[in-house]
Amino acid sequence: MSSLANIGVTGLAVMGSNLARNLARHGHTVAVHNRSVARTRALVEQHGSEGVFVPSESTAEFVASLERPRRIIVMVKAGDPTDAVIDELVPLLEEGDIVVDGGNAHFADTRRRESWLREHGLHFVGTGISGGEVGALEGPSIMPGGSRESYAALGPILESIAAKVDGEACCAWMGPDGAGHFVKMVHNGIEYADMQFIAEAYDLLSAAGLSAAEAADVFREWNTGELDSFLIEITAEVLDQVDTATARPLVDVIVDAAEQKGTGRWTVQTALELGVPVSTIAESVFARSGSGDTAVRDAARGVLVGPNRTVSAGDRQGLVDDVRDALWSSKVVAYAQGLEQIRKASEEYGWDVDIATVARIWRGGCIIRARLLAQISDEYAAERLATLLVAPSIAEGLAGRQGAWRRVVAQGVTSGVPVPGFSSALAYYDTVRAERLPAALVQGLRDNFGAHTYGRTDRAGAFHTLWSGDRTEVSTS
Repeated sequence: MSSLANIGVTGLAVMGSNLARNLARHGHTVAVHNRSVARTRALVEQHGSEGVFVPSESTAEFVASLERPRRIIVMVKAGDPTDAVIDELVPLLEEGDIVVDGGNAHFADTRRRESWLREHGLHFVGTGISGGEVGALEGPSIMPGGSRESYAALGPILESIAAKVDGEACCAWMGPDGAGHFVKMVHNGIEYADMQFIAEAYDLLSAAGLSAAEAADVFREWNTGELDSFLIEITAEVLDQVDTATARPLVDVIVDAAEQKGTGRWTVQTALELGVPVSTIAESVFARSGSGDTAVRDAARGVLVGPNRTVSAGDRQGLVDDVRDALWSSKVVAYAQGLEQIRKASEEYGWDVDIATVARIWRGGCIIRARLLAQISDEYAAERLATLLVAPSIAEGLAGRQGAWRRVVAQGVTSGVPVPGFSSALAYYDTVRAERLPAALVQGLRDNFGAHTYGRTDRAGAFHTLWSGDRTEVSTS
């Protein structure tokens, strides 16, 4: 072949197709392949003017069209389909070639695949890509894992197509094996929480009498300040949309059951295994599950009694300002929990993920991109933080907003408007700042029924009280 491609994409559904177009637009010669040849042809016919594409009809032809080391991005459904593509590629590759999985794979699968390909002398790079269809085409946030050696060959290409903020690419090496997909998983968990906070904010504003259009104006105003973010921006768009069939706000005719694809659930499951309290992220996952539990909701509706969901707002602007502060504060807690989860996983798996870099590459391209992330990145770059919450500028911001935060949670509870995200975030804040927690009683109970022992505040060691005997204390260490 006279002209070899310097990177290839196999799997040309919308995300894969847009990523291939992004690569071509940035001057890369892109080999393209899809199980359905018609889709490959359609891409070249419709977008061939955007750059240089090298189409192939078979996997063997696709592999042969790439220069060494071959860099292949796999953009197919996570799970068995990904394994099937890898199984087909491996016999055709040579030592030093690089296989990139750009899907939403579970990081444990990525670790397994990386180990297996390494045995064959190949590099496997699990890569988180965030930004949706538009981001894939115009510049996503990219979170690659894998070996340092693979990033040396792959990184410059990925950085060229990533979103840019202040001239910096929103792409960086996250760490070995599954680090990239783990970071992307937690990104999605934070995304769940962020959307839950936004939904609760809207619910409170609606309960206070604001129309969808008026709430849209509020979110649009918030997007000009400290809450400036992609999700706040599109919230105003959704709330402003009028349904053409009914002339009602579109949000009022959408079924109130939020779906999920699994990354939020993985975030919570993994946090449990690591012993990291991501309670706020968990509440957002459970809120989606609860919204879709129609059997329970149908049974309870009209039977269970409570306040009538009317928020009294004599000072409407005061309420709006309070909700804004509660939203910012809760958002900070979600980031704190997610970044702590990444740090713990990095220690557990030996990844050495740099948290400041994670926050930096989330500033643009990805779904949770927000003004706040620049502040977070700066704080982690300045010092090694045990938690984001103790960073000087963050702690000061929380101190100044917690009065509003508490008022909002209290208003939701007394009005019967559920605020599981706001309230769990506040509970976490109060938990980590407490001088002493009732966990002492929990441990005492565990010792009483199960002889699980306890520690003492006044001396080292493990102790057990003979609860069924004379109740004397014995040392067990």
